[in-house]
Amino acid sequence: MFAPLQLFASAPCPQLGSCKRPNCLFAHENVAPLPPIIQVPSASSSLPLSSSVPSKRPAASPSRNPGLGPAAAAVEPPKKVQIVGNSTGRKPIVATSSAGASTSAGGAPTLRVLPGTSPIALRDRQAMLKTVYDQFFALYHAILPSNPSLASDHALRQEDEVCAQSTKGTYRNAMIQTAASIKKRPAPDSINHDSVGTVKEVNARAQARLSLKNYRLTPQKLAPYILPLEDYEKWGYMSAIPDGVGGSRPNSVGETIPCERCKTPFEVEENPNSTQCHHHWGRSFVRKAPGDRTKFYSCCNRTLEEAPCSQGVHVFYEQSIDALHDRHKFSFLPPRTPGRKTLDIVALDCEMVYTTGGMRIARVSVIDSMCKTVFDELVAMDEGVQILDYNTRFSGITPEAYAKATKPLAAIREALNAIMDAETILIGHALDNDLKTLRIVHHRCVDTVVLYPHTMGAPYRRALRDLSRQYLGVRIQSGGGSVGHSSVEDSIATLDLVRHFMLHNGHPPSIC
Repeated sequence: MFAPLQLFASAPCPQLGSCKRPNCLFAHENVAPLPPIIQVPSASSSLPLSSSVPSKRPAASPSRNPGLGPAAAAVEPPKKVQIVGNSTGRKPIVATSSAGASTSAGGAPTLRVLPGTSPIALRDRQAMLKTVYDQFFALYHAILPSNPSLASDHALRQEDEVCAQSTKGTYRNAMIQTAASIKKRPAPDSINHDSVGTVKEVNARAQARLSLKNYRLTPQKLAPYILPLEDYEKWGYMSAIPDGVGGSRPNSVGETIPCERCKTPFEVEENPNSTQCHHHWGRSFVRKAPGDRTKFYSCCNRTLEEAPCSQGVHVFYEQSIDALHDRHKFSFLPPRTPGRKTLDIVALDCEMVYTTGGMRIARVSVIDSMCKTVFDELVAMDEGVQILDYNTRFSGITPEAYAKATKPLAAIREALNAIMDAETILIGHALDNDLKTLRIVHHRCVDTVVLYPHTMGAPYRRALRDLSRQYLGVRIQSGGGSVGHSSVEDSIATLDLVRHFMLHNGHPPSIC
């Protein structure tokens, strides 16, 4: 016999007073009286329920069957809560790490996925997300101050990539291997570094760059895309040299000209007041709201009615071909002759500054068809021309760097004539502006603004940085106001855009 557990020691014996068992399991002493039995009236009874009868569901809980009365709703037993899948069949949406997104205690973003639609337990996914986030956070340490949400965004996308390609049995190992691969990457020093992105993005970018690098441009392949002379005026190109000797009026000192920035007429001076021009350096854009359209400036997010955010000197920009010819004469590239080693294809880009002679070239960069830099020089101003504004925000030219410039435009043109001639195909983005600043007239041009036209057509043009981000997955011109653009970087991006166009759009069968 086993010792009794006394499980019924507190329960009254059913035969209390007549029980004859020597070792009864039930209690016989200090027995509390049984509570009275309360009968719940039926739903058809006209008597209301007693307030002493507890309801099966709180009064605020709505009935699951709207056709039942309140009495039936009160006594209806609760149903089991069911988790149902997404009736639309769409993939669960994962929350992005935007401003205001919730994060876990360890700093990792929190998954926002419907439990019934996830093939893997959310607890496991959240734990693995934290592991990947820690690796991205360590990898992006140098660039996180300027991109605070980058680690969270990429961790969310990375986890979603792995989850979409894994099962319950393979998910954990796949995430561990992914975290290990991220840990082995070299630390990036900019947002454009090859290490930035999820595994899928990094591999796709590497494959695309390899395809671009291995693709060889030839004059025969590019010939169908050379801008026809009849379209030169449409895209702002010059097809002939203006009349006159040229170079007779290098500056406009003493003349009154409207300022390009603030539109105020001013007298051109060699040493102007550096605070006389109040302006916005950014472009205006329209912000739409229900029943409202307001114009803002991209530089400071202020409206047109608010005070300008910047100040500086008055500057001017000339577009007249005759005026440009008066500053410095135009000329053709030399004809091709036997024995001269010139390039068949080049991509070029220029950076400009504001001067007493309008906007003038300050740097020119040229790369060959294999992205090798063959020319990169600063351009000294012609005699009598003084710089008013280095335009560093856009040109990347600083006074310290420009102090090294020694060759004027005439010497730069001679150096360019040694590597290019009239048969060379010039590639550029908005190449007409570069040729005008170089004072070159050329008839063999391939322009990315023509290959990737704006939806509104000419003369509207898409920005080079937008094209690079969309088609190449590369961010350029992102250095900020203290760095500006790089003509070498822009030249490479332009050449890669042409390669991308040729790879994905092909060329006529006759030249395949």
